[in-house]
Order: sequence, then C-alpha cells, then structure tokens
Amino acid sequence: MPEFTFEALRNEVEICVSEDHKFGTDSFLLADFASPRHKDKVCDLGTGCGIIAVLMSMTFSPEIIYGVDIQPQAIEQLRITINKNHFENIFPICGDIKEIHNEIPCGAIDVITCNPPYKAANSGIESLSEAQRIARHEILCNINDICRASSRLLKYGGKLCICNRPERLADVISAMKANDIEPKSLRFVCKSPDTAPWLFLISGSKGGKPFMKVLPQLYINGENGFSNELLKIYGGGKTN
Repeated sequence: MPEFTFEALRNEVEICVSEDHKFGTDSFLLADFASPRHKDKVCDLGTGCGIIAVLMSMTFSPEIIYGVDIQPQAIEQLRITINKNHFENIFPICGDIKEIHNEIPCGAIDVITCNPPYKAANSGIESLSEAQRIARHEILCNINDICRASSRLLKYGGKLCICNRPERLADVISAMKANDIEPKSLRFVCKSPDTAPWLFLISGSKGGKPFMKVLPQLYINGENGFSNELLKIYGGGKTN
C-alpha cells in the first residue's frame, strides 16, 4: 500500500500526496497562468494528485473542474483531497486522455490545463517507479496526444494552457498548430534575471488566428528570497 501524507496549502486546505504523486512550483504557476473564470468548465489532464485542480478551485472557483489521470492511485489521492476539504466543483476521472472524449462532452470545455511529461520517450534517465516514469516520460501519451484530446474537448475559442521545459517548446507549438490550437501567449520562467529559463507557460486558442504574444519573464527569486510575484501566486492572489 502506498503511504499517503498531507501537504498544507492556504486556508487550512490539505492535499493528499505520495512519493509517486506530489507537486512542485510549476503547478502553482500553471494554475495562475490559466486563470479560469467563475463560469468556466475546466479540465486538468494528467492531474496527478490534483494540485492544479485544487488551486484553480481555491483561487478562481470555476463552475466545474474535471481532474483526469490514467493512474488509479493519483485519482484515489484526489478523491481523498476532495472529501477532506469538501470541494464541490472538482470531479475526478480515471481514464486515458486519448479516450476521455467518451466521458466528457466534446466541444464543451472552456479551459484545459496540462502539466505533461517533460521528457520524450527513450530520452534521459528514466525515473525508478512505474508511476514516476508515466508522469515524467512520454510513455502512455505524448504532447500530440494531449493536443489532439484538447482539441476535441475545447469549445471554439477555448484555451489550452501547458507548461514544459524550454527544449520542448518547438514540439509543443507544432502539436498545438497541428490540432487547430493556435498559440496565443508565451511566458518564460527563470530562477533569476541572470539565468536561462527553466520552464515556459503557453496558452493556445481552439480555432484562433495566428498571433502570439510573448509576455515578460517570470522570476522565481527576488532580492530577499522568493520574488513578490511568486509570493502572490503562492498566497492565492490573482496575477492575471
């Protein structure tokens, strides 16, 4: 049996985590970047422990959030978090994103988020556990599968928001455009002004016209620790 523990967020919310399904700073950045509206229907693909769905529910309170993951343990952790904290707008779904259009109405979603596997299949040193390999390497799905599934689920004008490593930027843009999702905004994330980006955040619009805005860089560190913007994101302030 996996060992579950709880990580405290704000407002006394606790999220169920394990060695295989936990979270990092990139999840906070993506949830803030997506910034769904109160009336939106949202889907978080590859939700893991559900941190992005939880953060969006806490900060933006969209109408509904589907948290989708193919790994039963991840969905079990999300269910534990939902029950413990009494979230009423998060709905966990255990399933393959390539088939998820059978469980979520096509063309009905306003915002999709995805913190995908960063490493291409057969590249780099693979993580030790099967769950970690699935989460970090494109074993069960790749970026094109994610964009294809998103294109089916999104309504016209709906947006897909993804974070990934800078070396995968060309792959992500190509997959978006191949699936009728036009990249619209791009933001790089750096540790500090004198370091190269370690992450990017990108959003694309279903059926949008070509035009992509490159936003100012987001810095993790400030003069005395975390930057003011990151502290605001961690604290639940709406930055967009």
